[in-house]
Amino acid sequence: MKPPSAAGTDLEARALGHLARREHSRAELERKLAPHAVPEAIAALLDGLERSGALSAERLVEQVVHARRGRFGSRRIAYELREKGVAEDLIAAALPEVRAAEQAHAQEAWRRKFGTVPADAREFGRQMRFLVGRGFTADTARQVLRQAGEACASMEGTP
Repeated sequence: MKPPSAAGTDLEARALGHLARREHSRAELERKLAPHAVPEAIAALLDGLERSGALSAERLVEQVVHARRGRFGSRRIAYELREKGVAEDLIAAALPEVRAAEQAHAQEAWRRKFGTVPADAREFGRQMRFLVGRGFTADTARQVLRQAGEACASMEGTP
């Protein structure tokens, strides 16, 4: 058995190792460190990491939003943040920024995956499911497909 001071540094090294690879929420680190120490020691360590700025929920939210924004919609990003244990007020603060560009991101995701207007109801449903599965709202997905259809129709009408 390690002396208490060595166990504390080992726990801190584990926590910093996780944080060096990517941002983590407090809840994620608690889960990852749970097999290695008692809850009181983990809570004290995480409190210290938050005070020092090594553990930051705001930074985690920024990182997740930045990494997911182009490919996923606001619903998917919010779900992922909730799964990581991020507080609802931080999620709510980040979502307006994501929602502001959601239409353009949905359009780009649709263009990369399909790029052609659905020919029938089955294909329309398939494309809708793709966009909704990416976390875009059904209204956003319908707008993307409607705009694609209108663009195609206007191009057919030009000589």
